[in-house]
Amino acid sequence: MTRIALITGASRGLGFALAEALSPEYHIVAVARTVGGLEDLDDRIKAKGGEATLAPMDVCNRDAMAHLCRSIHDRWGGIGLWAHTAVHAAPLTPAPHMDAKDWKKSVTTNIDAMGHLIPFVAPLLGDDGTALFFDDPHGGEKFYGHYGTTKAAQIALARSWAAEQENFGPRIRILTPQPMETHTRARFHPGEDRAPLAQPSAEAARLLALL
Repeated sequence: MTRIALITGASRGLGFALAEALSPEYHIVAVARTVGGLEDLDDRIKAKGGEATLAPMDVCNRDAMAHLCRSIHDRWGGIGLWAHTAVHAAPLTPAPHMDAKDWKKSVTTNIDAMGHLIPFVAPLLGDDGTALFFDDPHGGEKFYGHYGTTKAAQIALARSWAAEQENFGPRIRILTPQPMETHTRARFHPGEDRAPLAQPSAEAARLLALL
C-alpha cells in the first residue's frame, strides 16, 4: 500500500527538506505557491527514486484545499503524515510600524488557514496518522509583532488539538527546529554569521528521528 505524506509549504526551507527526506518511504503530496520550488523538489525526489504529486496552490484558499483533500481521499483513501511548514514571515518591525497588509497576510496564512486545514486533513489522517507542526517561539519578542504573534497563535491551536488527541489518534506532534540557514532567517537577521546555523536537510533528518 502506498504511504502518503502531505507537506504544506514544500517549496523551500524545512518543508522542502522534509519532503525530500521522506520521499524514499512516502509518495509526497507537495503543496506550495512557488511553482519553481516545487519543480526543483520534484527533480530531487525523482533522483532518489521517489514520486511526488505537485499541488501549486495557496493553503489559504479554502476551496482549493478542500478539492485537494477530496482528491487525496478518492485516490489513496488517506495519508500517513502531514507536515505543516507553510508560513508568512513578515519583515521584523516595531509594533507601531507594522504594515496593515503584512498583518492581514500573517493572520490569514498563519492562523486563519488552520481553521480549514485541520478539519480537512484530520479525516485523512484517521487514527494512525501523524500531524507535525513546528514551533518558532518568538511571540512577545521585540520586532516580532507580525510573525511571532501569529505563529504563537498557530501553535496554540496545534497544542489544543494535541491535547484533545492525547489518548487516541491521530498523533499531533509539535517540534522545535534549531535556527536554520534559510531565506527567512537571512531576511530577519541579514548580518548574522550563518556558519553556526543548521542546514535544513540536517534539521529535517534530526526532527524526523524524534518520531
